[in-house]
Amino acid sequence: MRPLGVGINLQPNAVRELCDLDITEEDLDRVGLPAKEWALVGLNGNDIYAEPRGRLAGYRWPQYAVHRGQFHMRLHEKLVHRIGPDAIRLGHRVTGYRKNPDGSVRAYVETADGSTSEATGRLLIGADGIHSAVRAQMHPAQPPIHWGGAVMWRGTSWARPIRTGASFVGLGTHRQRMVFYPISRPDPRTGHSMINWIAEVTMDNDGGWQQSNWFRQVGIGDFAHHFDDWIWDWLDVPALIRQADSAFENPMIDRDPVPSWRDGPVALLGDAAHAMYPTGSNGGSQAIVDARVLGAAMVEHGVTQEALEASTAVVRAGV
Repeated sequence: MRPLGVGINLQPNAVRELCDLDITEEDLDRVGLPAKEWALVGLNGNDIYAEPRGRLAGYRWPQYAVHRGQFHMRLHEKLVHRIGPDAIRLGHRVTGYRKNPDGSVRAYVETADGSTSEATGRLLIGADGIHSAVRAQMHPAQPPIHWGGAVMWRGTSWARPIRTGASFVGLGTHRQRMVFYPISRPDPRTGHSMINWIAEVTMDNDGGWQQSNWFRQVGIGDFAHHFDDWIWDWLDVPALIRQADSAFENPMIDRDPVPSWRDGPVALLGDAAHAMYPTGSNGGSQAIVDARVLGAAMVEHGVTQEALEASTAVVRAGV
């Protein structure tokens, strides 16, 4: 287990569920910090709109900006502590499933070295993302992934945080923009925080996505030139980008809705069920809510198909 990825925002509705599961604000402070402000800024450097976030906006719970990989590690630590390391198997992925006559389900599993195995259980939860193999079997005729034309490059850089010191800033236009926010408290020696940034450009997508991968590491020079003149007295975007150790390229992708998230003892969760653009942290926060609703349904109905039916009904009503 190792931390991967860059930053993510956890909205107050997701933080509420984490707190109810005894994942405390102290835990979240170890991997990020509460966001104080959302600000939209034009290319002239002036504010278009700004508003407070989290408790400053009147919510009972904060909004947290965290390092996604460090957040995953903290969840992993909690899970190991509560149910033991034997319940976690790394380097495995489910490639498909078979429903058994007795109502149970068999999952087909592939390991990192290419070997295969099978596992049988009462339920199978496909929480395997937008490229879900479980969803692909459940809905074999689903249309392909959509690319809307926007490409995002993501990275982190150490720099001095601006505005409130915990501001989530969107800068630019719908054709070209930057989003950035701190995901750590300032280093007391330098005053610098780890800044998560997303550089985004919308381009002609008539030919579709031409790369073989939907997510890949790229060189800074592959895209930084799009932002060479984005310099103001309060922000130097080229310098922020070039201070990053690495960058990752993601096209902005989506899927059409499917008529059902459940197939007997099998259910979909998170982006596997309802893929969302990575805008406003909706996808990550909704996945946490999905899991919490499923857990509550199992408390009420047990580890049963009735729990899947109840939870998917609740999530569909709220998404």
